[in-house]
Amino acid sequence: MASAPADSFFAYILRCADNSLYIGHTSDVPDRVKTHNEGRGAAWTARRRPVELLFQEGFPSELAAIRRELQLKSWTHAKKLALIDGNIAQLKSLSKRRIR
Repeated sequence: MASAPADSFFAYILRCADNSLYIGHTSDVPDRVKTHNEGRGAAWTARRRPVELLFQEGFPSELAAIRRELQLKSWTHAKKLALIDGNIAQLKSLSKRRIR
C-alpha cells in the first residue's frame, strides 16, 4: 500500500470581497477556491464573492488540517492577519494571555 503524500490536506484562509476572512480545509486548494468563487462553496463565501487565497498550510492528514482550521477560527482577526503576513513577532505578541 502506497503512503499518502506529506501534504495531502490543507487549512486555508480566504479574503472575501467585504474583507472578511474565511477559514476552511481541503485536499485540493485551487479547486476549492474555484468552487468558492463559483458560489458553490460555503454560504458565507457565496454571498461575499469574489474570494482570494491568502494563506495555506499543508498537513499529512485530514484530521490535522481540521484541527488547525478550528484553531485558526478561534483566533482574532489581527492574529490571523499576522499569520498571513508572516509577522512572527506580532503573532507572538497577540498570543500572550491578557490579564483581565
